[in-house]
Amino acid sequence: MSVGSPTPMAGWQRANVLAAAQYLRDIVSRSPDDAKAQSVYQGLLEVLEPSRRTIRQQRELSEAARESVRLREKRAGSDRRSAERRRVNLGPPMSVERRKAERRAGRDRRNRA
Repeated sequence: MSVGSPTPMAGWQRANVLAAAQYLRDIVSRSPDDAKAQSVYQGLLEVLEPSRRTIRQQRELSEAARESVRLREKRAGSDRRSAERRRVNLGPPMSVERRKAERRAGRDRRNRA
């Protein structure tokens, strides 16, 4: 019994999956840019040999973890809110004041008495 499937494949099932994989291998060899055929071929190989699936999943998880660490280090390295950035005096804004009037219209809301 294989590790990935609950029941072993019958001989005729394995023979049919193997024949389909061989046919797809021929298609992929004729047109190597066909991503769909390549993906289906790899999937059939994973059905025949479940350890391939486990290895692929581990490789994908490893790549995702590496990318996550790389992004975290990149963010930590260029922290926009660093103390040095706050200490720099950029001076007054270059443009004109955008507000034309007082923000509160009418009487002061704090003195409701």
